[in-house]
Amino acid sequence: MKYKIKEEHSVYKGFLTIKKATLVHDRFQEDTEPITCTREMLDKGDCVGVLLYEKDTDCLIMVNQFRYPTVEHTNGWLLEIVAGGIENNEDPEKSAIREIEEETGYRVNELEFITSFYTTPGNSSERMFLYYSEVIKSDKLYDGGGVKGELEDIQVYKFKCSEIDKLLTTNAIVDAKSIIALQWFKMYKNKD
Repeated sequence: MKYKIKEEHSVYKGFLTIKKATLVHDRFQEDTEPITCTREMLDKGDCVGVLLYEKDTDCLIMVNQFRYPTVEHTNGWLLEIVAGGIENNEDPEKSAIREIEEETGYRVNELEFITSFYTTPGNSSERMFLYYSEVIKSDKLYDGGGVKGELEDIQVYKFKCSEIDKLLTTNAIVDAKSIIALQWFKMYKNKD
């Protein structure tokens, strides 16, 4: 199977970048003409997400923040794991450690890689690197809450591990990376 991008250019650059391409790609049925089409793509870049577990309290640490793209179907505030964009070819692990500190105030040294995946491959280039990290209460250096210069306004929450099923079954968590991370935690770390 082959494809060729005949033309590609940015049609919008702001907080996000949108690209438009004309491309040709093979069909699964070999004796037919290739498909020629025009597609748009949200060129988002790579991101990280981290599920934090505070061992001495048996709590998961999550954040709550406003997410404009969700306002049509929610009140706009989402409960989710720590996450953020990878900056300027930054190493994903370094990015994850930075995001943890900025959003929650915790200092971590070790991360466990869970998986990587495309968030919405039908229209976005965004690739998520998902991690897990364990902390203790004394690893919290300051309140967190995000980077004020980036207009972040983040609330830090703790949930007992016994609340995972309730969070998942009541739609308290509607964010895919967080659902994946919580289900992974249930399978591999907290098998109760």
